[in-house]
Amino acid sequence: MRTRRTHRYGAAAALLSLALCLPAPAATAAPRDARTAAEDAGAELAARRAGAARLGFGPCPAAEELPGAVRCAALRVPLDYARPGGPQISLTVSRIPATGRGNAVRQGSLVYNPGGPGASGTYFPLLGGRPAWSRIAAAYDLVGYAPRGVGRSAPLSCQDPDERPQGPTQVPAVPPPAYKRERLAAARAYARGCARHAGAALAHYTTLNNVRDLYVLRAALGERRLTFVGASYGTYLGAVYATRYPDHVRRMVFDSAVDPDPRRIWYLGNLAQAPAFERRWADFLAWTARHHSVYGLGATPGAVRAAYERVRATVARTPAGGVVGTGELHAAYLQTAYYDDVWPERAAALAAFLRGDSEPLTRQAARDPRTAAEAENATAVYTAVLCNDAPWPADWETWDRDNTELARRAPFETWANAFLNLPCASWPVAGRQRPADVGAGPGRLPPTLIVAAERDGATPYPGALELQRRLGGGASLVTEEGAGTHGVAGGRNGCVDRRVERYLLTGATPGWRVTCAPHPEPAPVSLDDRAAGAPRALLPPVV
Repeated sequence: MRTRRTHRYGAAAALLSLALCLPAPAATAAPRDARTAAEDAGAELAARRAGAARLGFGPCPAAEELPGAVRCAALRVPLDYARPGGPQISLTVSRIPATGRGNAVRQGSLVYNPGGPGASGTYFPLLGGRPAWSRIAAAYDLVGYAPRGVGRSAPLSCQDPDERPQGPTQVPAVPPPAYKRERLAAARAYARGCARHAGAALAHYTTLNNVRDLYVLRAALGERRLTFVGASYGTYLGAVYATRYPDHVRRMVFDSAVDPDPRRIWYLGNLAQAPAFERRWADFLAWTARHHSVYGLGATPGAVRAAYERVRATVARTPAGGVVGTGELHAAYLQTAYYDDVWPERAAALAAFLRGDSEPLTRQAARDPRTAAEAENATAVYTAVLCNDAPWPADWETWDRDNTELARRAPFETWANAFLNLPCASWPVAGRQRPADVGAGPGRLPPTLIVAAERDGATPYPGALELQRRLGGGASLVTEEGAGTHGVAGGRNGCVDRRVERYLLTGATPGWRVTCAPHPEPAPVSLDDRAAGAPRALLPPVV
């Protein structure tokens, strides 16, 4: 579904021109195992070449909008690893060298992937200036990158950004048959647009190729073994890497883990999100009710829900500010299921709207045309990777049956998620991947660390338990009890951060399963607080 923010994204022209030069891939008729073997051999060759050449870092392109302290490089990788001498694509890599603060000994490169698929990590080196990362930044070069398809890394697009709905959009709470037919037609058109824009290159946007790119990046950084932090989808990327390249793993942190069970990649995994999102929506309603004295939205969760529904009914008739309909409203309040730090401003916007002031809601929920290309790029990469990674039901009847039943129990997120993923039902790529059977061979994988929030909506907690089971006895799990913010490490919970820091600096894990108390709930803000109207970027599609 939707999680982390992305940063700048480029146009799809370079990928399109490259794709048009490619012949139809003859290997599609070959057995999948034979093709995979050829791709793996191509990755080994590409890694040897990258290790010999190494990355040359210099000033970042202006389009990256990164400060001068961050240096950038372009990593060349094969578009098709089965043809390592064929067309190459460039991945944007960013880095700030280890600061050495406090006489810290440099431990190499720490590579970060923020999730998605569709999110860029080029901003990651900047986090070294934050207290939660400062000791880690002293010992490691902080390395971020934009995965294939993202930003300027062979950018993928499926439609002209100007063709995306600009708002207001009106989305029924319970979609009638006519609306479902419209969305099914739109999903098919979007899938055709992906094929039209990307051509034969479309088949090469997969988790396995993302893993191979990471393997080549490790070599290009001069590292024999990878030190890695992955969040959300980045945990699945890291888990598949660890499965395929266990001898090239040094340390790995999995933050907010995707369930790696191949039976759940990706259709069933997306269905599992709906009940978890429903719980997080209930958490927001309950928090707002506890602060009825501030917001006046109701002293019970049911009363707050009724207040939200009154706002929804009003913008369905008359869009807020002329630009926020029910679609924009839902997208804005879906963020409450990801991050509790948005709760105060979202609650204040509802309260202000019901008191006659629509400006806070408009500012928080309206689509920003300046980010249209970025949002389209994120959606395109998300769609391509998930659709290519695994088989999806091809018949609309299955989708309709499963999501109709699910929406009876968990209506908040179900249909939005279904329609987001629906292009996979008519995906124009033959011979889709078989999901990797994530798991560690006996004794081959060094200790790893999983961190998870017990009430996470985007990556439900059972996924962390499944990942730990598959990674084996060397995998430690730190659980933030009673919390649900997506993305646990990095400054929100000191108990979690201390364990992540200790592991990355020493390799020591805290034990098989360790718990941390939840981080403090956000404090409410008054209706005249200017922060209540502050705009916040909408989130790209991410698992």
